[in-house]
Amino acid sequence: MQHTVKNSGNYSLDMKPFLHAAGSAWKFVKKNAVMFIAMIAALVTSMIVPPDEKYLGYIDLKTVACLFCTLGVICALRNIKFFTYTAQVIVEKTSGLKTAILTLVGITYVGSMLIANDMALITFLPLGYNVLKSTGREKYMAFTFIMQNIAANLGGMLTPFGNPQNLFLYSRFSIPTGEFMLIMLPPFIAAAVMIAVCCMFVKNEKIEIKTEKVSRPDTKRTVFCSLLFVFAILIVFRIVHYLIGLAVITVALLIIDRKALAKVDYGLLFTFVFFFIFAGNMARIDVVADFLSDLVGKNTLLVSTLSCQAISNVPTAVLLSGFTDNYRELLQGVNIGGVGTLIASLASLITYREYVKDQPGKGAKYIGMFSAINFSFLAVLLIVCMVFR
Repeated sequence: MQHTVKNSGNYSLDMKPFLHAAGSAWKFVKKNAVMFIAMIAALVTSMIVPPDEKYLGYIDLKTVACLFCTLGVICALRNIKFFTYTAQVIVEKTSGLKTAILTLVGITYVGSMLIANDMALITFLPLGYNVLKSTGREKYMAFTFIMQNIAANLGGMLTPFGNPQNLFLYSRFSIPTGEFMLIMLPPFIAAAVMIAVCCMFVKNEKIEIKTEKVSRPDTKRTVFCSLLFVFAILIVFRIVHYLIGLAVITVALLIIDRKALAKVDYGLLFTFVFFFIFAGNMARIDVVADFLSDLVGKNTLLVSTLSCQAISNVPTAVLLSGFTDNYRELLQGVNIGGVGTLIASLASLITYREYVKDQPGKGAKYIGMFSAINFSFLAVLLIVCMVFR
């Protein structure tokens, strides 16, 4: 169709460039919906609490810098297909459907501990799709995607850099690394057991996996990027100062892989910045501050878990951290709270988007299965966290 508008003169106005620009803008907004919501929240509260010198203290530069360094190095490793190749080699060793699905979910669970939940899904969901598609087992697609999603959301809870909210709380409360992992160990183990049990119900049918071959990554680049990843972990663990680490990793990536810097999720970084402003302003509104302090003080674990179901886990962590010192229950709440509704974690929206793209018309069935499995996990994990308070 020719999108042309005739003017009163002797020429026509071609609407294609405008429609293309509008379409691109809408795609950008949808992709960064959480960031725009955070921006609006920051702007609205800025009308109530006008900008002043206290705004400078809102933003946790250490969290933003650590997140940037980690994401940058992970993007460099993804660019050389390090994670995809490694996962492919592991999956190719399997011969049964149950084993293949358990392996795919297990890779996602462990991977999220190292490269964060969003990155783990973006990396390993396509592999899961290719395995099931190539073996004619598409009927297991919804189950596999849901289990990979749960694995991504819950596997990252054990490490400070496994989930963005972990990185923030780890820095915000200066939680000792050993204590951090001990706090999250009970729900982490419980989640691993439940995931394994769920995957055991799949029939172990004989299959022959045929996936698109990924060539072995360049050894030198793999070693260099791996060393950078270790360096990024040292920054997170406060062994290297975050400003020094930021400078070193930025320069290193500019030299070896500028595309990695371009692929960093800047939307996530700005989401944190906007939510820092929003949370800082909310803390200065007396009525709101008193209400949230009283609410969180009654049951930090339950309030944070339920809050994630409505506003997602990252904004919950940023907002509620200003109203409680009970970082143990807050940390557990914003991690187990990542399962539940589709909006409890951005990772869940990524999985849903990928599923309906490959399986059009099956979104409602997926949401039904997703809700049943996710809320079952949430209920059990909530009990585990209450028992191990």
